[in-house]
This record gives sequence, C-alpha cells and structure tokens, in this order.
Amino acid sequence: MVLCCTVIGAVAQILLKKGTEALGEHPSLLDTAMGMLTKPMLFTGYAMYGISAVLLVMALRLGELSLLYPVFTLTYVWVMLLSHFIFQESLSPLKLVGVAVIMCGVAILGKASRA
Repeated sequence: MVLCCTVIGAVAQILLKKGTEALGEHPSLLDTAMGMLTKPMLFTGYAMYGISAVLLVMALRLGELSLLYPVFTLTYVWVMLLSHFIFQESLSPLKLVGVAVIMCGVAILGKASRA
C-alpha cells in the first residue's frame, strides 16, 4: 500500500509541476489558490496528494512508522525518474548515487523488519 502511495505521490508532484505552467509567469498568491481549483492539472495533482495521504494513513494503521516512512522516500526516486523523462531534467552521477542510497536503505529496512 505504501509503494502505491509513493507512485501516486510522485505523479501528483509531476502534475503540480506541469500545472504551474498554466498559472502564468508571476502568479499572485490569490491566482495560485484559484488555480488549484480551476486548473485541471493542479486540481488533479492536489487530489492525488489527498489520495496518497489517505493510503498512507491506512498503511500506518497496519504497520510501524519507523519502517513505513522510509519506504515513502521512494517517492523521490519516482519523481527523479519521471522528471528526467517528462521534463528532460538531468540524471547526474550524484543524483544516481543518492537514489542508490535511498533504495539500499529501504532494502535494508525491509530486511530488518523481517528479522
């Protein structure tokens, strides 16, 4: 459930980034707030964040925060990969090392939870 939560959260962030394009170059706070309600990508991004939060709450009822929350960091991995393919953002060696560290940490915690 948490893995699904991370994917939904990552897609939400991509939609928010894409949705900001519809706000114009220098939106005011009011323009931004209204855009959250009237711009489909922004609205969908925030709705997906809500779904992600509900899934996280459900997962936390069944598991330990100290094990589940590090898995939630996989959101950063998905965002980086999606950003590379959608926005053509660079994948520097340091970013890749960071992703490897996150994934190793999640794998170690997963093994620790079974021990």
